[in-house]
Amino acid sequence: MHSIARLSAEEFDASVKELADLLVDAVDSGASVGFLAPFDHEAAAGWWRDQAPAVADGSLMVWVCRDDAGVTATISLALARKPNARHRAEIVKLMVHRDARGRGLSRALLVIAEQAALEMGADLLMLDTETGSTAEHVYLTGGWTRYGVVPDYAGSPDGTLRECSFFYKRLAR
Repeated sequence: MHSIARLSAEEFDASVKELADLLVDAVDSGASVGFLAPFDHEAAAGWWRDQAPAVADGSLMVWVCRDDAGVTATISLALARKPNARHRAEIVKLMVHRDARGRGLSRALLVIAEQAALEMGADLLMLDTETGSTAEHVYLTGGWTRYGVVPDYAGSPDGTLRECSFFYKRLAR
């Protein structure tokens, strides 16, 4: 059994250790989420702590999925800050612990983030992911539209340059 909750600024601060554990697991299992191996817990916690001001001001919303073992998955929604872009937001750092994959957590988190985007007035979502990854399959089968692929866009955790697919999704109001 799992529960999903949006983190308040205080809850976010208290969850940094578990979020760091999840980020380290993602990098260790080969996910291209912006970091190179070796990637330690201290660096992961530092990255999450750097997000605290955006969480506090509401421009970054973070949800976690928890079960008896703790945080098993997360998703973040970054709201656009420019006045001419208030209708769009970006899905960032959707991660599921390798021991919790295959349970539909990615899809459940996406539904929650999409609903929150609509509530905030954003009906156009964007994201990017490594081409050919499991995450790409989630988006392709979840109503997202791939609008481009860029070769050698980002390095995987081992530093190998990989293609990246860019997606958007229009949300029905």
